[in-house]
Amino acid sequence: MAFTQGHHIRHWAQGGPTTLSNLVLLCRRHHRSVHEDGFQMRRLADGGLEFKRFNGWLIPEAPPLPAVPGDAVGTLRAVNEGAGLPLDGRALRGTSSGERA
Repeated sequence: MAFTQGHHIRHWAQGGPTTLSNLVLLCRRHHRSVHEDGFQMRRLADGGLEFKRFNGWLIPEAPPLPAVPGDAVGTLRAVNEGAGLPLDGRALRGTSSGERA
C-alpha cells in the first residue's frame, strides 16, 4: 500500500490556498525533500507539474512505461525460459551454503 502526503505547491504560510489546484500528493521521501532539501515544484499552465533540484536543475519527466501485453505473466515466463532462466517456486530461495539469491 502506498502512502502519500498532501503538499501545498505555494505554501499556506505564504498565502497559498488549500485548493486542489495548489495541492499535490507526494510520498514521504519526496515531501521531505521539498521541505528540507530545497527541491522545488510549480504548477504549469497546462496543469502539469515541474520539479527542480535544489540547484535549480530541471528534473525531466520519466519516460512513458512500455505497453504491457495481455498475458504479461506468460510473456515474462517465455522470455526468461528462452534465456535459460526458468522460474518456479524455488527461484528466489538461497542456497544451502547461505549465498544470496
